[in-house]
Amino acid sequence: MCGRRETDALSSVIASRAMAKNPPSRISGQKIVSDLRLAAKKGDRAALTLALDQMRTLAHSPKYWERYLTLLRNPLARLIDMLLIKQGERIAHQKGWKLPRPAPPTDTPRKPATKAAKARAARSRAAAAAAALQISLFE
Repeated sequence: MCGRRETDALSSVIASRAMAKNPPSRISGQKIVSDLRLAAKKGDRAALTLALDQMRTLAHSPKYWERYLTLLRNPLARLIDMLLIKQGERIAHQKGWKLPRPAPPTDTPRKPATKAAKARAARSRAAAAAAALQISLFE
């Protein structure tokens, strides 16, 4: 039969498990990038599979989205995200992040630099003028 000590010890173990915090993530961004580099240089499929699995873990759990988006600063990780995981844009959209809008193009006319470019521009102007003078066949 159970003694008083065993019951107390069992209840304290159960209580400590209920109060325990979640362990920190074992996924490291540096380790993922090093696995991706190894896969790129040596063609190591195991390293690629491991890195891809860890990236999926980060991408599919909202708890790690910040880490995942910092990981995407690396070009190899960004390529993997764009080709296989496809979560970076969705996460950024859900967080309300937007890319800055590109500046509108300036309307300054560029001068043709070469003689061939000047001749081409003159021919196109002449063709446009000729088309304006041509009589329509459908009148």
